[in-house]
Amino acid sequence: MKIVLGSDHAAIDLRKWLVAELQKLGHETVEVGARDTTAYDYPDAADELAACLHEFDFGIVICGTGIGISVRANRYSHVRCALCTTEYMAEMAREHNDANVLALGARVLGTEQALAIVKTFAVGKVSTVERHLNRIKKLGAPVL
Repeated sequence: MKIVLGSDHAAIDLRKWLVAELQKLGHETVEVGARDTTAYDYPDAADELAACLHEFDFGIVICGTGIGISVRANRYSHVRCALCTTEYMAEMAREHNDANVLALGARVLGTEQALAIVKTFAVGKVSTVERHLNRIKKLGAPVL
């Protein structure tokens, strides 16, 4: 799979660790966002990821908690970003919401837990149950 990962400075260590682990598993990865621990705003990392997401199977955004970066990522109409703290949440994000971006919190998760969530997200399949597909369609509908 081709996976793009973006983060701010607070999450750069987790991002780099995940990149190494994903490459060991045979995935192609690209990094956007912070290049080092110099202050880097998480909205900018989300913007960079959203701009190139169409070239990848899915994206991963990471900041300290995962909250701010997921809020920003979801401002893009082609992004369905889910902040997940468990493998079950990652499974449901893919199955019920057709999420194409996973958000993680570097200050919330340990490395092994983050990797387990990423692995679950990566193999997730979208439900073909009509009620789930209808809900996914509604997620993309304009809101007043």
